[in-house]
Amino acid sequence: MLNGRGPLLDKKRWSADFCTLRTVACSNSHEETMTHQYPSLSPDQKKELATIAQRIVAPGKGILAADESTGTMAKRLQKINVENTEENRRYFRDLLFSVDPSISENVGGVIFFHETLYQKSDKGVPFPQVIKEKGIVVGIKVDKGTAGLNGTDGETTTQGLDGLSERCAQYKKDGCDFAKWRCVLKISDSCPSALAIAENANVLARYASICQQNGLVPIVEPEILPDGDHDLQRCQYATEKVLAAVYKALSDHHVYLEGTLLKPNMVTAGHSCPKKYTPQEVAMATVSALRRTVPAAVPGICFLSGGQSEEEASLNLNAINQTPLHRPWKLSFSYGRALQASALAAWKGKPENRKAAQEAFVTRAKINSLASKGEYKPTGQADKAATQSLYTASYVY
Repeated sequence: MLNGRGPLLDKKRWSADFCTLRTVACSNSHEETMTHQYPSLSPDQKKELATIAQRIVAPGKGILAADESTGTMAKRLQKINVENTEENRRYFRDLLFSVDPSISENVGGVIFFHETLYQKSDKGVPFPQVIKEKGIVVGIKVDKGTAGLNGTDGETTTQGLDGLSERCAQYKKDGCDFAKWRCVLKISDSCPSALAIAENANVLARYASICQQNGLVPIVEPEILPDGDHDLQRCQYATEKVLAAVYKALSDHHVYLEGTLLKPNMVTAGHSCPKKYTPQEVAMATVSALRRTVPAAVPGICFLSGGQSEEEASLNLNAINQTPLHRPWKLSFSYGRALQASALAAWKGKPENRKAAQEAFVTRAKINSLASKGEYKPTGQADKAATQSLYTASYVY
């Protein structure tokens, strides 16, 4: 300006504009720290969920999946010629839950079936209390099994969303701090279809959101079955497609990832594939698939054993934790069959075998604890029960 004050005024105006810009930037960056525009979880709720998730997958710890339904337990007991009664189911669970408290160094969480949650030990102590006194987190299976998707090649979705919030609230009161929901996909010429991938991803996200509202850490389990003769690359491709869809859905549903755990299949060839792959090949394919799809915010990935023998599941987990690829999450286990097969074989339904069965369970838990840190050194002396395939076609829980 001619009066000589122009640059000063411009300077003042620039300064004011800069302050406005800075205020806008600050408020935007504050919004970016929130997971979405209308926060549904308070900071305290988030903190609780994140703390629970971290406890379950603390270094060297994994999950005992003891959530087999009554029908599945029937198949397990049938193999050792034991009648499927409520008392026999209770006795075997008590045998597992009542081992030495040092088991908490290897097991961070136990998933219960509804029946088991309300049963008691031989000493009359409720099972959740038995587990909690060891410093282990109590979880619960909350899905209600699969239902067919019409117009597909035998594909399914998982049911149980109706009344889920009320069930979760009750389970939280009854001592549970995390939950599990299993979705099942398969590989064939036409599967997994886009419909099955989208439907199951959406159901898992809805379940996870409901769990978090009720203070339960959701374990998200999209299992791709090992049925078929597909090779390792085909499984890796399908796994990446499924996990990418799952995390897109979790984001769409505003699920707080730091308060979740993932329970996926390892990337393995189909059970009927003529080519056999090494644990190192399985590990590389698995970790590559996870790195491409699972956000680093997820605290832990606890693999299902998917019909592998106990020893195979441990060797593959060990190799996964030895891969040279960067792994931002804890990579651990959530095994049912691959933690219990030797114990069942040792027990045979006889009270006098209780101690031997407990020792078999503790041994396998310790092996998987080492494998979750990449520190398992196999001796080549695994017993027969540990090397037996646990594969069941079209496995149903």
